[in-house]
Amino acid sequence: MKRLIQLVSIATCLFVISGCGVQDAKVPVNAEATKSVETNLINTSGTQIGEAHFTEADGMLTISLRAEGLESGIHGIHLHEKAVCTPPDFKSAGGHFNPTSKKHGFDNPKGYHLGDLPNLDVGDDRKVAVQVTLHNVTLQPGKPNSLLDGDGSALVIHAGPDDYKTDPAGNSGDRIACAELKSK
Repeated sequence: MKRLIQLVSIATCLFVISGCGVQDAKVPVNAEATKSVETNLINTSGTQIGEAHFTEADGMLTISLRAEGLESGIHGIHLHEKAVCTPPDFKSAGGHFNPTSKKHGFDNPKGYHLGDLPNLDVGDDRKVAVQVTLHNVTLQPGKPNSLLDGDGSALVIHAGPDDYKTDPAGNSGDRIACAELKSK
């Protein structure tokens, strides 16, 4: 370990000394800009109970969700086809985001909706904070599988767990929370 530290120190010193005279150093840059959308999560009364942040970088979409006031236990969560969250039932959000016309559920042999997400596990404190990363959807308008198409999308939390196989929504029950995802 001591030898490795000495080698790193020597290499650092050589880099600093030799780097001083370099005028045309080139640094690779990723040309794809990071896209981000933030939205409020509301319950069936229309009260804000959390936030959802959608961030796309390097071809991956990360959803960061924080919520409180949910019943403890396992809940299905999905991306839905329209950015309309009208309480109390959120049916205005339409069906699951499914531009590839698959069946529902990760365990379905015919594939799964692009809007299918892993179940949420809400603690006894009735709070949840999670991150989910997806590679097959985008926030780039006009691109295939874009969540920001003409009518946007919604993130919907259900009352019960998703069984990951039953079409169209995994027997996950009523819609209890919703967040509208649309271009600003």
